[in-house]
Formats: sequence, structure tokens, C-alpha cells
Amino acid sequence: METEDFANWLFAEGKAAKTIESYVNDVKGFQCYLQEKLKDIQVLSRFSFVRYKEHLSKEHYAVATINKKINSLKVYNDFLRTKGVVNESFIHLKRDRIKIAAGSEGTVDALSEEQVEKLLFYVENRNKVSTRNKLIVYLLLYTGVRVSELVNIQIHDIDFLTNHLAVIGKGGKRREIGLRQDVLQLVRQYMKEKRSESVFHHSGYLLVSQRAEKMHRDAVRDWLAKISRELGFRFHPHLFRHTFCTRLLKKGVDLTTVSKLAGHATVNMTARFYIQTTREEKMDAVNKL
Repeated sequence: METEDFANWLFAEGKAAKTIESYVNDVKGFQCYLQEKLKDIQVLSRFSFVRYKEHLSKEHYAVATINKKINSLKVYNDFLRTKGVVNESFIHLKRDRIKIAAGSEGTVDALSEEQVEKLLFYVENRNKVSTRNKLIVYLLLYTGVRVSELVNIQIHDIDFLTNHLAVIGKGGKRREIGLRQDVLQLVRQYMKEKRSESVFHHSGYLLVSQRAEKMHRDAVRDWLAKISRELGFRFHPHLFRHTFCTRLLKKGVDLTTVSKLAGHATVNMTARFYIQTTREEKMDAVNKL
């Protein structure tokens, strides 16, 4: 069953465009796993779902990410049933979603200072990292933007006089984020050296690809997955957002300011970065006993 049919069904069910994109991407990930690892099984089954869930755990995906993918596959299961492709529900959210012990649900994964330094050193290698990809790391690390916000940054969103970036976040809410001088310098370098050579140099978007006038967020995720293997620790776009908030709070920036910079709906959403510590800090605390 084609994912396009699934997307059309979701649209008919009244799902929002971003929700549809998220569900479809999760199903595509599952289908890729079926083709690569379980070549004899071409459709959703209890066996293939359980194997995929085990695979995600072994690959150290965050619990929230795994549960999100489980939810997407449950909706896909419902779709397959309505189309008569399968005749039963293989996924039961109450049973299959990973449960987290009370007090641990707010645990935040963030890059350690050592990992940040290692990453920054890596992106200085011009033989391995293009100016555009280095800029991606700098923007994620030093502005805390969501990957969807990152790829939608337009050139006119950057004010070089006031050193600010205007971001349109969830619900169309606008916020301003101050830009460090090294980030601004890198933006100028990218626009002058590399972006001007692109066939899409007339695009209004800051980040362009070889094939399109606007970089796709999956391309960002794919590149981060690639360098994850080289550096030995896992990257995903939201990890940079967690790191951005965590580093600011550790450096004494007040909760309200961090909340505004991150574009959180409430200060309570930001508070979990302050109240909960990272896994590394919890381990350090135990080792002091």
C-alpha cells in the first residue's frame, strides 16, 4: 500500500499538513526497515512491528521518539484495516508504548560541553563539512530553532544591523533571537562563497540544496545521522534545541528569557530543562557516593 494513499486518507480524516508529513515519514522509516532487515515481510504484522520496536531501542532512539513512531504506526494500522489490507489491530497503545517511571519523564538529553567542543572542532574540517552544513550546526546550536524553523529561514529574516534573527514558530508566532558575531560572519561567508554559486542563488530561503531552492528538513536529519556515526554520539535536530536551553540555564540565564528565545508556549515547558538534569549529571551524582 503506497504512502501516498495513506496521506490522502489522513487528509480526508482532517489531519493537519504537518501531522500528515510526520505520520508518512514514520511509516516510510518502518517500510525501509522492512525492506532492509525483513526482506520476506512486505506489510505490517505483529511480528514486524515488534522487531522494528526492538530495532529502535537498540539504535538508542529517545523514548518520546519511539512512542511517536508507535503512534504513527497505530494510525497506519487503522488505515490498512479500513482498506482491507489487514484484518486486525496489531498495535495497542496501552500495551506497546514505552512507559517511563514517575520522576524520569522530564529527563532531558543534551550534548555535554565536551561533545559540543568535539562537534565544533569537526565542522572546522572544510574537507568534510561544507560551509552550509557548518552554518546548520551553528544555527541549531546557537539559536535553538526547530528544524522546521531552520529550513524556513529567509534572508530577509536576518537583520545584520541589529544582529537578530526573526523566526516564525508554531502557531505562526514570531520571535526574535540575537545572533552571535561568529554566526553572522558564517552567514555572510556562506552567502558570498557557496550560496552564490548555487543555481538557486535567487531563492529567498537562506539554506538551499543542489536540487531545490529550499533545503528539506529530512536532508538535515540525514546529514546529522551521517556525522553521528563519525563522531560516535547520536545527533538529531531537537537535541540541539535541548542543548541550547540547557546551556543557557546552566550559565545563569533566567527561565523567562530562555522560554522566549526557545519560543515555548509557556514557561512551564522550559522549566523541565531547569528542574530535570541530564542523564550524565545523574550519573555523576551517583558516582559521588
